[in-house]
This record gives sequence, C-alpha cells and structure tokens, in this order.
Amino acid sequence: MISAERIPNNVNLSDNKRLQRALEHWQPKYIQWWKDMGPQGFQDHHQVYVRTATSVDPEGWAHFEYVTLPEYRWGIFLAEPEHDRRIGFGDFFGQPVWQEVPGEFRNQLRRLIVTQGDTEPASVEQQRMLGQRCPSLYDLRNLFQVNVEEGRHLWAMVYLLHSYFGRDGRDEAEELLERQSGNRDKPRILEAFNEPIDNWLDFFMFTMFTDRDGKSQLMSLSESSLDPLARTTKFMLTEEAHHMFVGETGIARILELTCQLMTQAGFSEDVRTVGGIDIPMIQRHLNQWFSLSLDLHGSEVSSNAAAYFANGLKGRAKEDTYDEHIVKNAYYNMEFFEAGKAVTKEVLMRNAMNEVLRDWYVGDCAAGVVRWNRILEQHGMSDRLRLPDRKFHRGIGMYSGLHFDPNGVPLSTEQWERRKYEWLPSASDTEYLLSIMDKPVFEPGKFANYIAPPRRGINQLPIDFEYVRTEA
Repeated sequence: MISAERIPNNVNLSDNKRLQRALEHWQPKYIQWWKDMGPQGFQDHHQVYVRTATSVDPEGWAHFEYVTLPEYRWGIFLAEPEHDRRIGFGDFFGQPVWQEVPGEFRNQLRRLIVTQGDTEPASVEQQRMLGQRCPSLYDLRNLFQVNVEEGRHLWAMVYLLHSYFGRDGRDEAEELLERQSGNRDKPRILEAFNEPIDNWLDFFMFTMFTDRDGKSQLMSLSESSLDPLARTTKFMLTEEAHHMFVGETGIARILELTCQLMTQAGFSEDVRTVGGIDIPMIQRHLNQWFSLSLDLHGSEVSSNAAAYFANGLKGRAKEDTYDEHIVKNAYYNMEFFEAGKAVTKEVLMRNAMNEVLRDWYVGDCAAGVVRWNRILEQHGMSDRLRLPDRKFHRGIGMYSGLHFDPNGVPLSTEQWERRKYEWLPSASDTEYLLSIMDKPVFEPGKFANYIAPPRRGINQLPIDFEYVRTEA
C-alpha cells in the first residue's frame, strides 16, 4: 500500500483509493526504470546526502538526509492554493480558474503535460553514466540531487495524468517509462533530450541552458487556468533553481581553474597540456547547448502557441508583469530571413508567443554569461564568452535547414560543413574531455584538475564532507 510516509504528499493520497491503486500499478515500473536507466553503479551500495521534499513549507522542503537512491522518497506536491485565483490571460481572462479539465481542452492539456513529463526521465537517462567520471564527491552528490528531483518531477506529471485524464492519462504515464533517450525506435519527444551527455562539461551546460528552458516552460505552465497544473509546476520551480545553480556554478568553477592554469603557464601554452579545459572548447559547448535549448521553445510563428494562450492553457513567464493580458489585436515585430536578407514583419502577438518566451529565455541566459565573463575579467583575460545568434545551429522553426555562423552571418552548406567544428564540439573535443575525466575523484575534499572547488558546501556543511558514502 502506498502511504503518505512512503510518498510524501499534500494531495490527500491516503484518502484517494482510486489514485492509490493507479500509482500502486505504476510505481514498481518506475522503480525498475530507475534501476535500469538511472545512475549506473550507484544504486545499491551508496548513500547520498540529498534534499527530500516532505512538504511545501520551507522547513519541509529543505529536509536533508542520507538515502540509497532507489529508496528516495519521491513526493507529490502542489503549491498552496491561492484564494479566489482568477484566469490571468487569454479569452477567459478574469474568470475563476478550473479545478477539473474542460472537455474541449483535454487533448491540448494532456499533450502539454506529457511533453513536459517526458523531459524529466529523459535527462536522468542522458546523465546515467556521469557518476563514473565525477570530478568530486560534491559534484557527484549534486548530480544525484538533480536526478532524483527530475524523478520527482516525473511523479508530479504522472499524478496529473492519473488524476485528471482517466485511461488516456494512465496509458500516457506508462509510455513515459517506455520511451528512452537516444533510442532509435522510441526516442524522447524533444530532440535536445536525445543528445548524449557523457562528460561533465556537457552536463554543466545542459543544467545551465536546457534546465533554464525548463524554468521558462514551468513559469509559463504555472500561469495555467488549470489550477492543479499551475500549482504543481509552481512547486517544481523551487527545485529547478538548484539545477541551474549546479550548471552555472559548475562552468564558473571550470573557468576559474582554467584561468589559474593559464596564469601559471604565462598565457603562452595550451591549457590542455596540463589537463585543463580551454576557453574556445567551453565556447563550443555553450554554442551547442544554447542552440539546442532555443529549439525547445518551438517555431517562431505557431498557431498552437496562439491556441494555448487564447484558451488559458499556457501563459507568458511572469504574466502579471505585462500590462495587457488578452492581446487579441497586439502585434510582435519579428525578424524573418528572406532572399538572403533579414526582414522585420509584424506578427499577431498570440502567434508569436513562443518567440516572446524565447526572448525572456535569451535574456536570462545572457545574464548568466555576464557573470561568467566577470571571472575572465578578474583574471585579466581578454577572452569573453558570448551567446551565439539565435539563428545559429537551429533544427526547429524558420531557420532550420539554413546555415549561419555564431554572428548570424548566412553560410552556404559547403561553408557550414567545412567550418562547423570551429563553433560546435568535435569528436576530438569529446575524446579529450573523456581522457581528463577517465578517473573519478571519490576522496572527500579533492577535485579533478579541470575544476575549482566551490565556495561553500551543501547545507552549511564543509566542502570536504562525505556527500556520497559507501555502505559498510
């Protein structure tokens, strides 16, 4: 019997026999998926110091304990309800929010939830081998914290599917465990979640850029007129912030050590000769994960995005900061690329909602890159990292099938094929990264030679705390 002790929750799970039965059927399959596709080599004999959400208040949200990963208590939590909450955008603006799924929007809402839910197990699958190459116990623990919280986010989406979508929802919940990242026959829905992540530079870039897309999508869904979806995603955002922290500070620590190594070498030698990661390689990985994550926002002009907004299903990030919430006759100035030239045209704002969200995302990413560049500046480096133009390396939308360099300059197919590895990671980049990460660092307080220690430990503990330990 699934209980509130085993599955911490604030959805009255113990009183909902139908939901209990559904989750009892799904849970063993989830645990088997976790053992098969979760962190490899750390399932049975390692205890990890992780944060487990036991309630939505600050004390319950920040509960730390040692657990073996399969015994982690994946909870189901919704943010506290807002009294007399009203629909904040679209054609139903000002009406009471929905506590049940309206029949006319059932398919659209299910698709939004399934697409979001599919990303959660996908990232766990992508990162399953990273523990064997960890740069420290601190980083290993952070990887596992990200993994278990992605698992909890999957539980959150499955709760919604089971609770509000009947048999269709139960079937979709089963399929979330059947698709597999990178699988040729049953891949994950979104392409960025089929990319391999076999080194820690990719992992930090993924958590910086792709998890930041997750933040923007969750912020949009937290505006939804379906109140259980809004409350579920609002609580997920509290955990997503840590994932981005892991990514941003991970790259910052790599930059810090790269600068130290360059200074020691007198700025004259390739930092790779002493096992570091050079700045051009960092830039190439930035280019890849930023461009892949831009694609996650969808096509620039989208009738689906217009329908989601009009029907109150998915709003804009921080919708309450906008002056106008219906935007039926508003326009967005969008850049198109026609006959080799950039042309600006007016597009109905509702049809441009993906691009509105992408604008917010690019701004949020740019602020992080500014913080990285301060490290280079402090060390007297002339190099600076930068976001590539949003037309660069796109696989979805109006720029897919076209080629541009990171400055947005158009290229022929021949030029692109000849020069693409100036801007994107190559096989030799991957080979080098795997070579400096071939030996994991398991000694408390020790760090690999390509990354600096963090400024502080987890939960006010020292940096040399044993964040992952082997069971006696």
